[in-house]
Amino acid sequence: MRLDEADPKGLVRESYQIEGISDAECRSIFIDWALSLKPGVDSHDALRVVLAEYAGDAAHPMTRVLTAALVPPQTPPRRRGGRASRVGG
Repeated sequence: MRLDEADPKGLVRESYQIEGISDAECRSIFIDWALSLKPGVDSHDALRVVLAEYAGDAAHPMTRVLTAALVPPQTPPRRRGGRASRVGG
């Protein structure tokens, strides 16, 4: 994957150039970045490309946000509704 596909608007690149950027601002930029990906672009592949290109500073808030996005979410226990929750089994 090319960098221009992984960061089509340059949002991640710009976030690393903003001095004193906060975690909240990075999360907001991340959402904008994710929405700017073209259909069919795998977000995990794009994350790996932008991290490899821009994430020289591990302490930067955007690096933390991008790295956290690669961790799969833990699925909560499924809620059983209806009769199955009342009767059990």
